[in-house]
Amino acid sequence: MASSAKSLDGSRPSFLGIRVPPAVETMAQHLQELDRDTFRTLLKVVVSALEGKDCKESVKVILETSVLPEEQLTFLISGMYSLLQEALRLPLSTLKQEAFKEDLKDLRIPEDFITDFVGLIFGNRRPVLDAAAQKQETRLPGLEDFRWRVDVAISTSLLARALQPSILMQLKLSDKTSHRFEVPIAKFHELRYNVALILKEMNDLEKRSVLKIQD
Repeated sequence: MASSAKSLDGSRPSFLGIRVPPAVETMAQHLQELDRDTFRTLLKVVVSALEGKDCKESVKVILETSVLPEEQLTFLISGMYSLLQEALRLPLSTLKQEAFKEDLKDLRIPEDFITDFVGLIFGNRRPVLDAAAQKQETRLPGLEDFRWRVDVAISTSLLARALQPSILMQLKLSDKTSHRFEVPIAKFHELRYNVALILKEMNDLEKRSVLKIQD
């Protein structure tokens, strides 16, 4: 079971979210007895992977030459990648250096390794990592045009003759595809209600101090 990702005093959330990812938690445990040279070798490979480079050969060399078991190396590389990836998702205006260091201390990561992690997230290499992350980011097509109209179909049965209104919608997306579909009035009202409910819940969350940016 993953540990809670809150600060020790509970005054702010961790950059890892509500729960520590299992890969990060396992990595932190295996860091306790790791020497700094091996750590930096693994970190170099992880950073290359984050920059979008092919690291298969580098990982293969590490697995063949290291005295550590392959399983332990896999845990370390996977956890370091997950930790840095989570940190890079937050802009520097939100993720403060001291808070980041405290979160790593809460994970019981050795001080020397914390220094290296901090240097990557807040150092000169950060713009390169941000650019690589943006390039690799999967983007969904955006909405370019939206049209709709109300249509009324006549339904005849043995019991009743009724007018059944529905909404015809047509979407044009940025990938040049078009999608046309029909929504019954009842389903449209259900959608409208759920959207309003979600907006209200988002507004309530924004009012909670736990989600406010701590300077």
